[in-house]
Amino acid sequence: MTTQEQTQQTLISAGDHTVPITVFARTSAPTGRTFEIIAPIDLTQVFNPVWPFPGVSSIHNNLPEWDRPGLSRYPQFDDGSQATETLTEYVEGYGFAYELTDFTNVLGQLAEGVRGEWSFLPDANGTMIRWTYEFLPKAGRRPILAGPFAPLWKRYMQRALDEMVKHVELTLAATGDR
Repeated sequence: MTTQEQTQQTLISAGDHTVPITVFARTSAPTGRTFEIIAPIDLTQVFNPVWPFPGVSSIHNNLPEWDRPGLSRYPQFDDGSQATETLTEYVEGYGFAYELTDFTNVLGQLAEGVRGEWSFLPDANGTMIRWTYEFLPKAGRRPILAGPFAPLWKRYMQRALDEMVKHVELTLAATGDR
């Protein structure tokens, strides 16, 4: 184990009581191609405001490659808030995971952080996409996250995922890939 691996702290462990929220979508694109388009997608194009949540307006330290655990970038939201996003897992063609921490908006008062996880699975001639956000609640905040917050966040995630699927389909149509 390297020094970096020894000092890297995992946000969520097996004993934590988290609040997971999962959304799904299908695309006609092959699994590998879907992964190739979504993994590095421009977040400003797919995270639009959905009340009560802001859209992503820019990314500080937006790297051309988003393909190695340990990389970090800083989403900026259109309400002036921001977060830190760190890639924790990356399996080309199949899935990736990341942690979001240091929220400067209301999420910073509700959660210690979030683990996001994407899976791309073959589905007939296309791909089934599964995206989970797993919130680690701050003390006493689990009822808020699991209660009124969860359906609102699920709607926000589904809208972003639907935008990503549109982007995949448009990219395939423009390039003639199938």
